[in-house]
Amino acid sequence: MRLKRLHIRYYPPGIFLDYEKGGQLRTKSIDLLNLTPETDVSELVSDIRAAEPLISSSCAEQLKVLIGKLQEKVSQKDDRKFYLFRALQAHILPLTNVAFNKSGSSFITGSYDRTCKIWDTASGEELHTLEGHRNVVYAIAFNNPYGDKVATGSFDKTCKLWSAETGKCFYTFRGHTAEIVCLAFNPQSTLVATGSMDTTAKLWDVESGKEVSTLAGHFAEIISLSFNTMGDHLVTGSFDHTAILWDACSGSKVHVLTGHRGEISCVQFNWDCSLIVTASLDKTCKVSVSLHSVILILSCVWAADSGQCLASLLGHNDEVLDVCFNYTGQLIATASADGTSRVFSAETFQCLCQLEGHKGEISKVCFNPQGSRVLTASVDKTARVWCVNTGVCLQALEGHSDEIFSCAFNYEGDTIITGSKDNTCRIWH
Repeated sequence: MRLKRLHIRYYPPGIFLDYEKGGQLRTKSIDLLNLTPETDVSELVSDIRAAEPLISSSCAEQLKVLIGKLQEKVSQKDDRKFYLFRALQAHILPLTNVAFNKSGSSFITGSYDRTCKIWDTASGEELHTLEGHRNVVYAIAFNNPYGDKVATGSFDKTCKLWSAETGKCFYTFRGHTAEIVCLAFNPQSTLVATGSMDTTAKLWDVESGKEVSTLAGHFAEIISLSFNTMGDHLVTGSFDHTAILWDACSGSKVHVLTGHRGEISCVQFNWDCSLIVTASLDKTCKVSVSLHSVILILSCVWAADSGQCLASLLGHNDEVLDVCFNYTGQLIATASADGTSRVFSAETFQCLCQLEGHKGEISKVCFNPQGSRVLTASVDKTARVWCVNTGVCLQALEGHSDEIFSCAFNYEGDTIITGSKDNTCRIWH
């Protein structure tokens, strides 16, 4: 093996190694999830060299420089305010979802008007209208980090794969017998996973457009799904009160996560693939150790062999509608119908702060890439930006005339998009 190049990943902090093996160019990454401004760089480089044979003494100095740049990024103060850049009359019916591509140069909107639209972030201009679905376009995604394809899932029971560059439809995936309400690309952009009200999830091959496998095991609607960072496992959350961890290669079950007393509303992996978090209408948020002997589920951490409860997560007094990890996987944010959001430590599972200020249920929550801010979207027609450390509301993004269903930060954390029932989306800089 021969190292060809080192380069940076800012969020979450890490270093990519491009190397040659057997005449083929390959890439691996070194995660630096615990990097802080106080980290001793020389000591860290020594640890990396001891664990990674590709890092020789000749490139140690370059590695120090790159880690120094990451430290500068981590230590940057984030005191920006967001201002309305453009209000877009995006659709003729309410929006369902919004999503950025990896670079943040463009974003997509889905709508009850049966279309998905691709927009240029810098100008606010519409690039393409993706037409062809016969019912609501509910689930949308770019194939990040590449960003050259878009997948749309519809109440018409189909998923369509599109070119983000031309707007051309490559394939229509048919096979579900009820509405598609969630979807995701694997990180390698070789598979699309779709979740449906028909109780199944399906995996589709991006290159051929063929169905790869059907994941059958739930007894009610699948409402959420997520690939892990490696792309080898998928988790699905269902109205049957369970989440199931699947092997994405074989389509077989790995774990069934039981314990919730209500429908699951959201599931997600953390970055290093060790934890799964689930949100439920039973007012709880639960975390699972995904591929090891201990499972954290419901409000408890369970030992798989004994069923012993080891820890608990509590707090909301109404349905938990959304949940997410920050980029490093060290924090968890929840959104609830009780009008509050909470931030938890993913290490101690303690509530670090409660975000109070919305006047109605919160339907969406996300972190900025730096992990210093939380963005929430609410039925009270506002989105809010919060400080993770203090729980203080730093800014209310006002102007929508109806409920906000969806919101997102771009990769740099300096642009926000919000999508509303008022048929518009807004770009905030």
